[in-house]
Amino acid sequence: MSGSAPSTGPSDVGRWSITATARSSAPVDVVWPLIGEAHRWKEWSFLDRSDLVETGDPTPDGVGAVRRFTRFGIGSQEEVVVWDPPHHLGYTMLKGFPVRHYRADVRCTPDGSGTTIQWSGTFDTLIPGTGRVMVAVLQTVIGRFATGVAGYADQLPLRGS
Repeated sequence: MSGSAPSTGPSDVGRWSITATARSSAPVDVVWPLIGEAHRWKEWSFLDRSDLVETGDPTPDGVGAVRRFTRFGIGSQEEVVVWDPPHHLGYTMLKGFPVRHYRADVRCTPDGSGTTIQWSGTFDTLIPGTGRVMVAVLQTVIGRFATGVAGYADQLPLRGS
């Protein structure tokens, strides 16, 4: 897992990036639905609510879907901008964190009989001076998501492979 500072210098303003990687012993076709279907997130993550506010295309969780994720009533809404099952989910954050232009990409890549999950994101600061704090927070969140889904998938019965 890693986070990086913007290229604009010490002013703490600019584009920030975060990345987390985890490996599951489960194949991609087991891992993907856990990430690609919003209602499944509460099964494997720390969230207590995960659902769709708006449906997408060509499936309810596809491009244009607005997903809501909460813990104790606090959370985010995100719009799916890339839907390429079973390998790539891209989304932008509509609300929930004090950042601008947040974009995340989750890639599921076959790795032997398992799956490598790479979760990466970029954002701009909304409040000057908060870049490093937001990197730490979002790095922790995506790290927990990547390792959480990998660990959960490891415990599921194998399907389809």
